[in-house]
Amino acid sequence: MNKLFVRYFGFALALLLCSGAVRAEIIRDMYSAKVPVSDQSSAGLVRASRLGLAEVLVKVSGSAEVLGNPVVKAAMGGARDHLQRYAYTPDPDTSGALLVKMLFDRAYITQLVIEAGLPLWTANRPVALIWLVEEGAGGRQYVNVETDPALVAALRGEFSRRGVPMQLPLYDLSDSAALSPNQAWSLDGAAVLEASARYNLENVLVGRFARLATGSVAGEWVYLREDERLARSVTVENEELFFREGASLVAEAMAARYAVAATANDGGLTMSVTGVVGYADYAAIVAWLEELELVDRANIEKVEGDTILLRLQAQADPTQLATIIELNKRLVPLPDAISGADHTAELNYQWLQ
Repeated sequence: MNKLFVRYFGFALALLLCSGAVRAEIIRDMYSAKVPVSDQSSAGLVRASRLGLAEVLVKVSGSAEVLGNPVVKAAMGGARDHLQRYAYTPDPDTSGALLVKMLFDRAYITQLVIEAGLPLWTANRPVALIWLVEEGAGGRQYVNVETDPALVAALRGEFSRRGVPMQLPLYDLSDSAALSPNQAWSLDGAAVLEASARYNLENVLVGRFARLATGSVAGEWVYLREDERLARSVTVENEELFFREGASLVAEAMAARYAVAATANDGGLTMSVTGVVGYADYAAIVAWLEELELVDRANIEKVEGDTILLRLQAQADPTQLATIIELNKRLVPLPDAISGADHTAELNYQWLQ
């Protein structure tokens, strides 16, 4: 009876904890970049590969500071050698211009960041909610697909470039009642977070901008998370550069929380997962774990009822790894007491069906 109660209580607690979990997505283009080129020459590709490698390294680490690292600087000259594939395509935004889309070797990028002693931000990343207001001749209005699809496409492009999953509000009647464009323009953090609560996203960004008579764009971004507030005021040449500053602000804030430096772990880490009812669950858990850049292998050591014990060959300590694993909404952390007195795993989770 006690065992049944403990199991039931553990599952109920897991459901409760899950309701406040951070929503995250896997970034599928972590190791790719698109760079403009003037021609398809070998020399042009070498130059483009350096720019592409720089973009990928900033995306993977979360910060442009990676480019100042001596190890990274030394590696730039060999960027072309680590292209897995590339293809030329017309630039949809510029008539007659070319882009080259490049995919770099994941293992090489990961090892380079580790050798440089820099933190690595894995591809599993929280979604950011973006409120964006433009002031124009007609007053202040939200930027959305209906009002300006080109601007939204540019916004998404800049966030994709930094590897930050983003979501725009619905801008429906509920949003209008909760936060008007004028309220958003005031950058009132409490009002923005209250209006954002319906989306259940921890990371919120609000931006305001206007075009100046000179043709440049001036505005401000504010990043909000619970009691955290980071602001950045910018005057730039165009909207794309303004959006780039917003993406940079969010990426740096998230990376400061989720990027981890690799550490030696010769014996591996133990991880238990309860609620595994079949092979499909086990396969999904192992596949997801092995997608994480700091996890080399996830091997099963023991199966007991609906609980599996895994040994992770990982380049991170338990605390670092827990921060990343808990971005998976189906892996909910469990206190040791719920797992049983004889449990010795360093990481304990409930798998939600």
